[in-house]
Amino acid sequence: MSLNETIRIALIDDHTLFRSGIKALLTRQDNYEVVGEAADGLSGVKLVEQTDPDVVLLDLDMPVMNGREALAQILSSRPEQIVVILTVSEDSEDLTECMRLGARGFLLKNIHADFLVDAIRKAAEGDNVFSPEMTARLVQSLIQPNTPPATRALDALTTRELEILGYLAAGHSNKIIARKLNLAESTIKVHVQSILRKLELSSRVQAAVYAVQHNVPQPL
Repeated sequence: MSLNETIRIALIDDHTLFRSGIKALLTRQDNYEVVGEAADGLSGVKLVEQTDPDVVLLDLDMPVMNGREALAQILSSRPEQIVVILTVSEDSEDLTECMRLGARGFLLKNIHADFLVDAIRKAAEGDNVFSPEMTARLVQSLIQPNTPPATRALDALTTRELEILGYLAAGHSNKIIARKLNLAESTIKVHVQSILRKLELSSRVQAAVYAVQHNVPQPL
């Protein structure tokens, strides 16, 4: 998605005032459009089907159908849909379950407005986005004790792929990695896809955790 393309956003949250505030914030931004709102998970699932948004902002604690259930239903019929959790919950179980189901990010409602706007753009571009305090929790919750040494799968990566894997572990976006390595962003995307295929992983988050588990060097 280019910088000039409008990002179409669906808001699913049971607090009317919060939705209104988010909508007002995004309406003031260039190239952001709120295409629909829903006050519970069930209505949210229907909203996503009807509006075909680029990004869904989804709360967890809602009536009728909670956010986890809504996330599962949305992604079962639309596996490529970008869904970012926006919640007050700092629970590690909520975090890991939502990422397991396929969420592209987990943001806390205490983030600054600029952080949210930037996170939506990054998610639309294919990156995973997290509140700073949740990134460490995700890594800690997914890393198992007595992690085995690097496997043959890791040995199958090229020197460049290992370098990029280190950048993924450090939380960098494709755009930043491309800038650091003086490569085209499209080239980085190809390398990331190759890394995921060779390591038999399905997301950048899993790749980052794998890199930490196997002590892949991160950029200084």
